[in-house]
Parts: sequence; C-alpha cells; structure tokens
Amino acid sequence: MTQTQEHIRQELDKLLDEQVAISDLGRNKEEHLAFGTPYQGWYTRALKIVEALAPDRLDEFIGYYRIDPKRRMMNAETYTIQDYVKGIGPAEDHFGNLPYDAANLAMTRFANQVQILSSLSTRIDSVLSDVRGHLFAELQDAELRAAEQLIKISIRAAGALAGVILERHLQRTAVNHKLTIAKKDPTIADLNEPLKQANAYDTPTWRKIQLLADIRNLCSHQKSAEPTKEQVLELISGVNSIIKSVF
Repeated sequence: MTQTQEHIRQELDKLLDEQVAISDLGRNKEEHLAFGTPYQGWYTRALKIVEALAPDRLDEFIGYYRIDPKRRMMNAETYTIQDYVKGIGPAEDHFGNLPYDAANLAMTRFANQVQILSSLSTRIDSVLSDVRGHLFAELQDAELRAAEQLIKISIRAAGALAGVILERHLQRTAVNHKLTIAKKDPTIADLNEPLKQANAYDTPTWRKIQLLADIRNLCSHQKSAEPTKEQVLELISGVNSIIKSVF
C-alpha cells in the first residue's frame, strides 16, 4: 500500500469514527448549534474524499446538505442539513404541533452521507490505480513524441528511447499479470516470452515485440550497423501500438 493510499484510508476511518459523536449532538434539538461546528468541519473533509473517490456520488452527497436554490417551500421532502445547522425548522400548526421532526430528518440525511462515505473504502485502490495508469500513459505518449523529434538529431538515440518505453511498459504489464521475472533488470526479450506464456497477448503480438526488440538492440549497440530512419519510425509506431493494446 502506498503512502497516499494509507493516508486516504486513515482519513476515511477518522471521518467514520467522528460521525458517532457528531450524530449524538445533532439528535438533541437544543444542541443544533453545537452540532453545526463539528459537522461543518466533517463535511468539508468528507467532501474532498467523495470528490476524489466517487465523483458519481458527489451530487447526491451534497444534496443531503445543501438547500436547493430552486426550492419553493420547505417541507419534510426538501429539508436539509443546512436548514438544521442554520436553526431553521417547521412552524407549529394551530394546535402547537410540528409537521415533522427536523432533528430526525437532518440526522437521517447525515446518516445517508455516512453510508456513502463508508462505501468508498473499496474504491481507494482501484481509483488510485486508474490515476497512476492514466499518468503513466500520458508520460509514455510524451516520451514517444520526444523520440519522434529526436530523430532529427540522432536516429540511434531516438530508437533507444523508444526501446526504453517499450521495455518499461512490458515490465509494468508483467506486474499487472503478477509475473515474477528472475532478472533484476529484465530486457524486452526477457519479458516477451513469459508474457506470451501468461496469455498477456497472442503469438502475432509476441513476434511483433521480437522485431521491435531487434530494432531497439540495433539502436542501443554502437558496434552494430547504423539503424535507418525507417526502422526507427517503425519502432516508434510499433511501441505506440503495443502500449495502447497490451496491459
């Protein structure tokens, strides 16, 4: 588990622990002002967690708190936590009765928020993994563009850079497939066969990677024949195809 994952998990646990004391304050109608201060701090922190891990639930989470600006009247259906924090409640009828229990409604809304928050622990790993994967893909695209530009300066260096991108991507693919590679710093050739055996890709892809590895080696070994521009362009194009289709 990364430090980021651990930090988010700890913050989520704190928020879930704190909700008990906050809820106890909120259930006492005389303590709604005392409820407001800790709740507002809790809500601000919780909002960031929901926004990061469950943007698809964000509007729902906010809706339990915020007064709808289009609301025409306040009733049991439209009452929110924000109403309660402000000390707003229903008016008594002619007999001195209230049409609904404001504290109970507010705490029900709060419980709904807690339930959303509680469901997010299962998303921490997958969301951060998606973020890392997205950033990694952006980095690879930028590096391939740099390799294309490098051709103007050094065809050999451009090919070597493209080879490094492919090698690193295959290493990441091996991790995704839980493969253990004996070598500490495996090359494309060291990774290609185990990945094929693990059904990470088919035989045509395996052959394509073999070809790309041959061009990469031609670029990386100074005593070899000089690579051509066409070969390096084929390498860059091939690497771009592999990183978009092999995971």
